[in-house]
Amino acid sequence: MTTFAFATDGRGAARVSVQESLLPARLARLIWIAPVLVALVVTTVYPTLFLLALAFSKSTLGKPFRGLVGVRHFAAALQDPIFLSAIGRSVAYALSTSLIQLAFGFLIALIFTSLLKAGRFLMSLVLLPLMTPPVMVGIAWKLIFAPAGGLINGTLLNAGVISEPISFLGHPTLAWLAIGVADLWQWTPFIVILCFAALSTIPEGVQEAALVDGANGWQRFWHITLPLVAAPLSSIYLLKLILSFKLFDLVYILTFGGPGFATTSAGFSIYRRAIEQFDVGRAAAETMIYAIVIGLATLPVVRLHQRLERRDT
Repeated sequence: MTTFAFATDGRGAARVSVQESLLPARLARLIWIAPVLVALVVTTVYPTLFLLALAFSKSTLGKPFRGLVGVRHFAAALQDPIFLSAIGRSVAYALSTSLIQLAFGFLIALIFTSLLKAGRFLMSLVLLPLMTPPVMVGIAWKLIFAPAGGLINGTLLNAGVISEPISFLGHPTLAWLAIGVADLWQWTPFIVILCFAALSTIPEGVQEAALVDGANGWQRFWHITLPLVAAPLSSIYLLKLILSFKLFDLVYILTFGGPGFATTSAGFSIYRRAIEQFDVGRAAAETMIYAIVIGLATLPVVRLHQRLERRDT
């Protein structure tokens, strides 16, 4: 709404002052952000509050909120050696596998970038593992690692490398190695795509100028390519780190947390607490604790990413 005010000074000149109401503009902004606010409440605020309510109450799978228990669930979770060990394994797994996959993905992206048009064609082939459902990935690798008739054991036996089959999924260390290999096969294409996109943003003139100055391949990589993509690489690592903390499907299909509790991740431990033992309140408390651990583990990576971005700007 627009209002006009007229006034006359001593010399008879008219002055016009225009004042526009801010209400329509604010209403328009509110309408624009309303869907975002609704989505935020539905997907974040409400689930978080519901989870907190479960964590401080005596809740089972069929009968939630049967009474307040205070911090009893949190205290029990922090005194549970199985859950604490699962958190430690999950953190170690996420940090190590994400770094390995970033290195592999970045190397493959460098190769694809050097191949120019052929690299874009190969990119479509690399996407195949990423498009495979996680359940199928787990089943396929379980068959590959199987002691009887498995591809790896059959190849090693035929080559005379081993005299009897190896139970990859029955050994604590080898089981984690098997999970890591399956995860590497499934998620490295995702890293390759992101790294390829980051490398594509480097101006060709910079590389050509360095080549004219006599810089060899290693010098161009270390002093030009890597510094220019350091910030995107840190964000890619952070994204894959968060995905690795959510490890569940491969553990469920390949080992079911075994042998014993050797490959029980934090996510799988919480699942067993809620679904098998029906203790939803304790599972909610463990979820909150694990979320805090994830925040603390990812904080250094976030700080590093912010520092690299400030350096680039």
